[in-house]
Amino acid sequence: MGRESADMRQGDLVADEAMSEQPDSPGRRRAPGGRVVTLLLLLLTVFVCGVALGRFGGLERGQVSSALIALTPYVTAGGGVLLLLTLALRRWLTALVVAVVTAVLAGSVAPRVFPDEQAGSGAQGHSLNVLSANVYFGEADAEQLVRLVRQNDVDVLSMPELNSDMVDELRRAGLFETLPHRVLTPEPEGDGSGIVSRYPLRELSLASNTTMRQPSALIDLPGQRDVQYVAAHPVVPVGGDTTSAWKREITTLPAPTTGGDQPVRILSGDFNATLDHTPLRKLLGRGYSDAAELTGDGLAPTWPELGRPWAPPVTLDHVLVSGDTAVHDYRTFKVGGTDHRAVFAHLTIPS
Repeated sequence: MGRESADMRQGDLVADEAMSEQPDSPGRRRAPGGRVVTLLLLLLTVFVCGVALGRFGGLERGQVSSALIALTPYVTAGGGVLLLLTLALRRWLTALVVAVVTAVLAGSVAPRVFPDEQAGSGAQGHSLNVLSANVYFGEADAEQLVRLVRQNDVDVLSMPELNSDMVDELRRAGLFETLPHRVLTPEPEGDGSGIVSRYPLRELSLASNTTMRQPSALIDLPGQRDVQYVAAHPVVPVGGDTTSAWKREITTLPAPTTGGDQPVRILSGDFNATLDHTPLRKLLGRGYSDAAELTGDGLAPTWPELGRPWAPPVTLDHVLVSGDTAVHDYRTFKVGGTDHRAVFAHLTIPS
């Protein structure tokens, strides 16, 4: 009786699960694994619950918490495995908690893999192919990038982390013969960016006062509504100050236009954020749609492509469109020399 009373006095989940391990009646089966397995399952459950709390509670406070929230799709899959384990090992209360939390996470992740049947149907207007390629401090393979532009009939290319050396390499590779119009803001290290286009550009200032350059331009489409295009590249959230700047730089990106005769607005680039991060979800809540999610490719990873074999691939690069812009196709491409995949979207700009 002493041991049984001690277990009952714990009054927590460990005690509840541990009670099933005690063969205190002839008809009762011992739960497999013992206390060590129970404790391990509970620790894994706490981790899944913690990531869910961070994701839905907007608890991005720095590099670690932001990185964990970026892993939400992996944690969701892991929660499914954990649920099967807890059921197989007869930890019923733990299984119930895991089931509820995993279901909530799955509800936020699952829409990314199911195409929106209305995303490209019945659209009329001007076709526009856009490509965003983080050129990684100017280390990307310029010739390969130009081939990618030509092979996919790209109309607009944005290039976060552009520097002067990369501009020279792209010129030698013939990019400006294919896309002659440009708004370039090259900077040392990875702070620069640029937009090049098949159609005339007029420089705008839609995303100023940011850590890294985020150029914007009006694209003059022939006989159609114009496009306001922003090459997005918010700062990486590696600490308290940069995390605050990251949140501000994403949430203060320009809202989508409201239709009519106004130019269509497109945000494309390396957002340093996934669809699970609160700042990007707030931006989407203002009326944008993620092109990858619309086509069912919302879990296609874009980073890292090199240099970090230990890092699980995540989706940091996006093409965001307003509600009346149709998305027909979305793809990612490997570009040599850079740690990001290039992201491509085939759009129809409404007339």
